Amino acid sequence: MNQNYIKPDNWSIIEEGFVPERVKSSESLFSIGNGAMGQRANFEEQYSGPTFRGSYVAGVYYPDKTRVGWWKNGYPDYFAKVLNAPNWIGINVTINGEVLDLFACKKVEHFKRELNMKEGWLSRSFTATLKNKIRVQVRTKRFLSLEADEIGAIAYEVIPLNKDADIVFEPYLDSGITNEDTNWDDQFWDILKVSHDANQGFIEAKTMKTAFHVCTFMESKLFVNDQSMDALPKVDATDSRLTFTYTYSVKRGERFTIHKYGGYTVDRNHDKTKLVSAAQKALNLATTKGFYALLEDQKQIWATIWSMSDITITGDVKAQQGIRFNIFQLNQTYLGKDSRLNIGPKGFTGEKYGGSTYWDTEAYCIPFYMATKDQKVARALLEYRYNHLGKAIENAEKLGFTQGAALYPMVTMNGEECHNEWEITFEEIHRNGAIAFAMHNYCRFTGDYRYIPEKGLEVLIAIARFWQQRATYSQPKKQYVILGVTGPNEYENNVNNNWYTNYLARWCINYTIENLSKVEAEYPEDFLRIGKKVKLTKKEVALWKAVADNMYFPYSEKHGVYLQQDGFLDKEWVTADQLLPSQRPINQKWSWDRILRSPYIKQADTLQGFYFFEDQFSDEELERHFDFYEPFTVHESSLSPCVHSIQAAKLGRLEQAYTLYLRTSRLDLDDYNHEVHEGLHITSMAGTWMSIVEGFGGMRVKDNTLCFTPRIPKQWEAYSFKVNFRNQILKVNVCQQGTTFELEGNTPLPLKVNDALVIIEPHSLVTV
Repeated sequence: MNQNYIKPDNWSIIEEGFVPERVKSSESLFSIGNGAMGQRANFEEQYSGPTFRGSYVAGVYYPDKTRVGWWKNGYPDYFAKVLNAPNWIGINVTINGEVLDLFACKKVEHFKRELNMKEGWLSRSFTATLKNKIRVQVRTKRFLSLEADEIGAIAYEVIPLNKDADIVFEPYLDSGITNEDTNWDDQFWDILKVSHDANQGFIEAKTMKTAFHVCTFMESKLFVNDQSMDALPKVDATDSRLTFTYTYSVKRGERFTIHKYGGYTVDRNHDKTKLVSAAQKALNLATTKGFYALLEDQKQIWATIWSMSDITITGDVKAQQGIRFNIFQLNQTYLGKDSRLNIGPKGFTGEKYGGSTYWDTEAYCIPFYMATKDQKVARALLEYRYNHLGKAIENAEKLGFTQGAALYPMVTMNGEECHNEWEITFEEIHRNGAIAFAMHNYCRFTGDYRYIPEKGLEVLIAIARFWQQRATYSQPKKQYVILGVTGPNEYENNVNNNWYTNYLARWCINYTIENLSKVEAEYPEDFLRIGKKVKLTKKEVALWKAVADNMYFPYSEKHGVYLQQDGFLDKEWVTADQLLPSQRPINQKWSWDRILRSPYIKQADTLQGFYFFEDQFSDEELERHFDFYEPFTVHESSLSPCVHSIQAAKLGRLEQAYTLYLRTSRLDLDDYNHEVHEGLHITSMAGTWMSIVEGFGGMRVKDNTLCFTPRIPKQWEAYSFKVNFRNQILKVNVCQQGTTFELEGNTPLPLKVNDALVIIEPHSLVTV
């Protein structure tokens, strides 16, 4: 049974009614971020019920020693933890001597929480009756500034409703925090100094082992009925906590408000000895502007973001809410400002998975950022991997590979592998292929081929070297095989000849050879520079080509399909629709042994290859493979429904495409996999965007031309989106009667729509 308490709304995520059992889920769903930091939607005031408190600073992590029962050579030394950072949002509230705590209140009424995605803020309001019988109304609003991304702001207002009250606000900083997912219960933070000056407070700390220096800071302003009050706090400081106390006698019906500003300064951006002065500068900026002026800035910046990245859907509020939630969270997680950062699978919403980078970035996220931002943002994501090439070569060396072969990590913070499950770390090697494919995808869409001779070719050569060394020549088959792998379907481990992996290996080698020829012909200086640097020879390239030309692919003549891996037909053929609802999701109900022996597929595997390389297969082949594999797919990976939705749309199966679209767009909102309390599925949210633009919109780039095959589900009256194609903005509007194209640019743009050439003139509407 999926959750169903989020109110349908075009622009907001809304929860009404206080239900303690869903607090942790809502803490995930209402999370906020600004690319530099983020936090779960924890209550500012004390809460004694079940809660998952989490604040996170981009790029700050801890190398938690891997915990395994049996150590294996080549195993990563640590699992990178996304660190729960010191908490700055806390404001304890005491009313006539009793602490405000919704879990302990006598009665909570009119509870409403809203995440306004259009303007980028989180609010909460409720009326509470405390055990001492005083009744109060509380209204809060908070946001993390996109303009000044070291700053967050909170407005917290209390109104006594039935009598006068002595109200105490205690804004605090707390660095005595822990991670929910620590392996060894280590202390992650070393507290260096707790200090304060008037209404400003600071805690300087550094992470153990990685020595990231962070200053957590706060400052508060008080108001009664909007009249500013000058008040110095009573100060209570311990080794890990700083609390300011403000007390005021408030008459019945009066509004007592605290504006709290807080955030982090980090040695990634400042000298580590000057973090307090940087924090003071940030606070002075915030308090000079004030809460409402900062909020106006926030609204304007979000308006600019939405003007490019919004997708509108008319006639289906749940579908509209779903896509905007996904686009909103992607922009909260990564804005492309800092090329040292990447897109973590949980963003700033939880700690599960660790790491900041998976293959999700290349396979799913780059298309979204490429089309909705300046192409520099997508290029920065590619450069992130180029900058980690040395570490990828080290990762491969640990596993016995030589001559500059690179294996990019499954999970990483700094280029080192830090995933602690052997069947993933050693075997899910298809991630190498996603990185090569992302370069191809980027060049195809942006036309920026310069990236290949400047940086990309070195990465491609290292990846090709890996595939050539990883393949084994099989005497019985007289072909090259790739043994002991895990494909995208992680419900199959340690298999031989995963078709998707083998196909990627061949494609990567051929793509590298193709680019070597192009760079040699068109960029000879770069070709000589790279060849000398990596010591590449024609003899080595011939070895690669022998592997690519003679790669083995498991195939069933009976079914006319490529097999997911050797032995796949030995499974017990019971389709997923025959599973009892009580057995779903199987990853929470079944033993791993039972899952591994089952035919069930976690996400697109063979079909992932058909998605990446659809131009190499006919529609009939896609249909045959889709009909063979989708019935066994349980979609228990967040990355699954989007690929299947795109392919169902391509096959003209709009009802199935629509159902899968709803699943991907509302995966977290409706908690399909019963795990939203752990955090959101950020990287798969880019797949939701792809489901509309590439699925229903049918957008592709073929022969250097932007192409569309628009389709529309019967549930929608219309939908629209924009793409930035080679620095020209194209708006596409699809309705039941036809499709309209509008170009914001300076030169005519040729398109292919349903295979017919259409020329779009600047600032004119063309209807097809």
